[in-house]
Amino acid sequence: MADLIADHADIGVLIVTGGGDRAFVAGADILELSSLDGVYAGRELSLSGQDVMGRLSTLPIPVIAAINGFALGGGLELALACDVRVAAPGAKLGLPEASLGLIPGFGGTQRLARLVGMGRALDLMLTARQVTAEEALNMGLVNYVADEPLRRAREVAEQMLKNGPIALSLVKEAVRRGLDSSLEAGLEIEADLFGLTVATSDFREGTGAFLAKRRPEFKGE
Repeated sequence: MADLIADHADIGVLIVTGGGDRAFVAGADILELSSLDGVYAGRELSLSGQDVMGRLSTLPIPVIAAINGFALGGGLELALACDVRVAAPGAKLGLPEASLGLIPGFGGTQRLARLVGMGRALDLMLTARQVTAEEALNMGLVNYVADEPLRRAREVAEQMLKNGPIALSLVKEAVRRGLDSSLEAGLEIEADLFGLTVATSDFREGTGAFLAKRRPEFKGE
């Protein structure tokens, strides 16, 4: 996926959604999971899944999840690896791995806690319960609830695409790196990346367009 984005500079936002009306991603194949044997096999599967989610989360463009149904287990972990989440009113979200004698292994324990806080994350994982789209919205697990999540995701994408592409990429980098640092280190990261934006042609175009009261034409330079 990262290679696809790198080879197509005209892709400004990626939207991830399910192929049908019932599920975004229902989760892992339980039959396949049941065949795992030993610590090594489990660890390797977890690392493989984490790698996929990590590649998605570190894409240099915004990534939006349009959650059109069930997002459970690995499905929710996929949505958590996206930057923004839009859910259909009937969507159900959860990390029910504990009900199988497992823990989330594709980044769920880490990304969920960072997104909604430790208490809410532990509640969801320890009870293995599913939450509705509205509850997910109230806890900050999703950003929007919409009858047509893909359409709403496209509207959000269009709003993002009005902004400077370099700025969008560096906003993601600043937040991602800052969350793994102390506040002081995060502020240093922010200052460095702010400096990089000031040196871009997009910055000159954006400020010039604002002063001239016209719409900017960003080129990603």
